[in-house]
Amino acid sequence: MGTGHHHHDHDHAHDHAHGHSHVPRNIRHEKPLWIAFGLTLCFLLAEVVGGLLSNSLALLSDAAHMMTDVVALGIALFAVRMARRPADAKRTYGYARMEAIGAVINGGLLFVLAGFILWEAVGRFRAPQPVASGTMLVIAVLGLCINLVSMRLLAAGAGESLNVKGAYLEVWSDMLGSLGVIAGALVIRFTGWTVVDPIIAILIGLWVLPRTWVLLREAGQVLMQGVPVGIDVDAVRGAMRAQPGVAEVHDLHVWALGSKEPILTAHVVLADDAGDADAVRIALADLLQERFGIGHATLQVEARHCGGHVHP
Repeated sequence: MGTGHHHHDHDHAHDHAHGHSHVPRNIRHEKPLWIAFGLTLCFLLAEVVGGLLSNSLALLSDAAHMMTDVVALGIALFAVRMARRPADAKRTYGYARMEAIGAVINGGLLFVLAGFILWEAVGRFRAPQPVASGTMLVIAVLGLCINLVSMRLLAAGAGESLNVKGAYLEVWSDMLGSLGVIAGALVIRFTGWTVVDPIIAILIGLWVLPRTWVLLREAGQVLMQGVPVGIDVDAVRGAMRAQPGVAEVHDLHVWALGSKEPILTAHVVLADDAGDADAVRIALADLLQERFGIGHATLQVEARHCGGHVHP
């Protein structure tokens, strides 16, 4: 019984894949995102308070990244909520772009905070300040536990959405940040070298910034309607031209709305012996779907209009 039922479900999903594919996916990722968001937010507050109490710049640096975590999770949640709303008359593509806009805001924020922490750290190299390593240690260990829980929650969705991937990456780098703070607290506790604190603060910043840059670049590519990662336009054009009945392909554009779902538009000029224009168009759409995974293709098919070929 079990297998038969499963099979039926699969067929049903397949029939409706085009219209509803993103709804279950988003709902599936929403609950873990909410839990991770709540946990991270509570811990962010603990870390800021702890950083101020223990006078630890490393904790504050970690808190800055925690904050972008909270923002990333918040944006991911907002995008997931919005993506469920149907496209309306003003926004014909729905809210798929929110993801990328969110990633950009988040990246910008992190760069500003990292700058502030680097500036503060340089001041502390000149005049090292006392740090309460006990408080620092307790809070960092707590942070590590929360990060591990969040990672388990987000691991499932990280492969599917740019946003969840962004949130996952940040929680991951946060976890390393917490490990750094723990190491720093132990060193200060046993050696009294408080200069370790700003060093770790800077290392956390340097560790996270390149990742932020990659995320910003991917989001920028989406917003500028650049070609999605992993698609070679020349290869697409070549494959389309090679299709029987196609004489020429021009005005070829490939872009993406959110992190996935590439969209293609092109003008296709038919060869003289092409036969049925619809058949050619359907064959091209199938080719794009199978070879390049492009499900949304808008193809404008034109007959050839050269001087000698215009029929009266």
